[in-house]
Amino acid sequence: MTADSAAAKLRTLPFEAFRTFEDLGFAKIDHHRSLRRGFPEVIFGPGKTPSQITAIATGLADNGQVVLVTKTTDEAYRAVAAAHPEAIWHQEASAITVGRGSPERIGKVSVLSAGTSDIPVAEEAALTAELMGASVGRLYDVGVAGLHRLLDHVDVLASADVLVVVAGMDGALPSVVSGLTRALVVAVPTSVGYGASFSGLSALLAMLNGCSPGVAVVNIDNGFGGGYLAGLVCRLGADPGAPPMLK
Repeated sequence: MTADSAAAKLRTLPFEAFRTFEDLGFAKIDHHRSLRRGFPEVIFGPGKTPSQITAIATGLADNGQVVLVTKTTDEAYRAVAAAHPEAIWHQEASAITVGRGSPERIGKVSVLSAGTSDIPVAEEAALTAELMGASVGRLYDVGVAGLHRLLDHVDVLASADVLVVVAGMDGALPSVVSGLTRALVVAVPTSVGYGASFSGLSALLAMLNGCSPGVAVVNIDNGFGGGYLAGLVCRLGADPGAPPMLK
């Protein structure tokens, strides 16, 4: 039996036949997530205490999995770093990582932000795609209010396999970018904007109603979801015949 076929069998084992989670009482760590979905379970920081985040991170790290904590705090980082000195605090993304993810660079992702205020969400997307093994470039503050700033980088758009486009306000940038490239565009609306933006709802609706085809839309401020989708597409593109968890 090859390593790939063994991984495929593990991925589909009946739940009762193989206990695939670790029960901490307040959380059940899914240790088979990377086999099924190509990336370990990610810790969503809001609503969890630093000690809870640390316990979940330890469970993942002790099983040889890369740890990513999203939308978290410096306080949580200090708690995780006390248990795992190798932990890294990614301040712009408000994220913690333990481990370095896939060393293999598969596919090219470019992450764009419409404005400087969108950078935290864009950095969450970029970090996620990097952990999944993509080669990631960044292009920030290129929104439609000054379209020449975007047009000055058409070479970046042309060279990417996937473009993650992060925008608040009117949410127009993903549709414009999609009209300039053949690459898949992953649109990430942010909650940045004045009152009538309704905390990102107007940007989300604009992206869902965009006229350019080839745009996939994730939820408001979901940089992780945008980066994950981009990384998954790059993996599938590198080997269309294999499930992502076998690469």
